[in-house]
Amino acid sequence: MFDKVKVFSDKYDELSNKLCDPSVTSSPEQYTKTMKEYKAVEPIALKYKEYVKTLEDAKTAKELLEENNSDDEISGMLSAEMNELDQKIKELENELKILLLPKDPNDERNVIMEIRGGAGGEEAALFAGVLFRMYSMYAVKHGYALEMLNANETELGGYKEVSFMLTGTGAYSRLKYESGVHRVQRVPETETQGRIHTSTVTVAVLPEAEDVEVEINPSDLKIDTFRSSGAGGQHINKTESAIRITHIPTGTVVECQDERSQYKNKDKAMKVLKSRLLEAEREKQHDSVSKERSMQVGTGDRSERIRTYNYPQGRVTDHRIGLTLYKIDDILNGNIDEITDALITAERSAQLESE
Repeated sequence: MFDKVKVFSDKYDELSNKLCDPSVTSSPEQYTKTMKEYKAVEPIALKYKEYVKTLEDAKTAKELLEENNSDDEISGMLSAEMNELDQKIKELENELKILLLPKDPNDERNVIMEIRGGAGGEEAALFAGVLFRMYSMYAVKHGYALEMLNANETELGGYKEVSFMLTGTGAYSRLKYESGVHRVQRVPETETQGRIHTSTVTVAVLPEAEDVEVEINPSDLKIDTFRSSGAGGQHINKTESAIRITHIPTGTVVECQDERSQYKNKDKAMKVLKSRLLEAEREKQHDSVSKERSMQVGTGDRSERIRTYNYPQGRVTDHRIGLTLYKIDDILNGNIDEITDALITAERSAQLESE
């Protein structure tokens, strides 16, 4: 393992020198490429340098202990220091193993999220609106830009479906764990008997596809225009600016009606279509990997129940890792990092075991 890490460290030193080279700094294209490589190896290289220094400190402490073993006070201090350094070495070795684990190539991408009301009618649509608000607040906290793609609102202010893009470094790496069925248990406002209802909402999380990755034959597309629909307001207009694109070979249908411009709606719909097709291909290719992941954090399939939000108990439970938190208001205000961090830890532990 440490031979691998040394390669990263050497590469880091080489790239550090290149970033000071005028022939690189004078070329924006070269500089950007070198900086991207530098950022990729930096975490491993710095952790390795810290590891090497700690090993040297431990060696020095051992030599001093051997020289002063007759002095009880000094040898006691050196023994305590060696114990601390040994513990630190073990921690650094584990951190280096985690840094060397294979990374999801999509982790740094922007993300497209699609939220749809499932079982529960209007109550499901209202909770879809709650989840959209949760992710919107999460985006603000993390500095991600949110761009609406499509929204189909209901009369009571919920969403039959809503899709949007979050733009920012590492957006997919954090939000990919949200894909699946979210279940809500609460008393609806319209419920006169005070009975708790259970409803579901599906969330799909897609990494934004790059144009070079997905080739679409224009003859495979059926494009329809229609008037925007919904509960009113900005989603209603009198022209046929809304776009529906059907990818005939796969039967994939994408709608976009958020913009007043037909061209902008078509552009957004194509982004979603490409991302859906890329995700379908990725799932096909990595089916065996997904089965391994499902043991710890689920497959990410939108048919799998991943989380329950229980309002009467103030409880949120993530079923993939058995995590229960009694802070539903905090979580629905966009503070989902505690859940995400626990899921990442579980996935890394599973990877380490399989490695």
